[in-house]
Amino acid sequence: MATTHKTTAGANERNAANTADAASAPAEVRFRMRVTKGETIAIGPGKVSLLEAVRRHGSISAAARSLDMSYRRAWLLIDELNRALESPATISEQGGQSGGGCVLTPVGERIVQLYREVETQAQAACATQIEALTKLLKP
Repeated sequence: MATTHKTTAGANERNAANTADAASAPAEVRFRMRVTKGETIAIGPGKVSLLEAVRRHGSISAAARSLDMSYRRAWLLIDELNRALESPATISEQGGQSGGGCVLTPVGERIVQLYREVETQAQAACATQIEALTKLLKP
């Protein structure tokens, strides 16, 4: 019983600390657009972040590590994205002495560009409402 109580108390302390940190942090507004095809999220914030990480690191495994994601999860997301597209967003190179890699195709680059443009335009178009919403938060 004491161990359970201790764990709960520790969790409560961490939650209180996280709440205090959140209360003092400045407001952040993020748009999380998703393009669905049936039940599948064809394009969304996670896949776009993963594409950017692949571009930065040159491999799915390094991209996954940078996002604190398993290689399997990253590979499945890339595979799901590529299967949803007419042309793939990435091309994987087979392993060899350098271990292979993965690069964005022009379609992948275009997805990242368009997605980020939508976010920027949505932020600008909604600036008045965003400001009004964030003013409702505690200072």
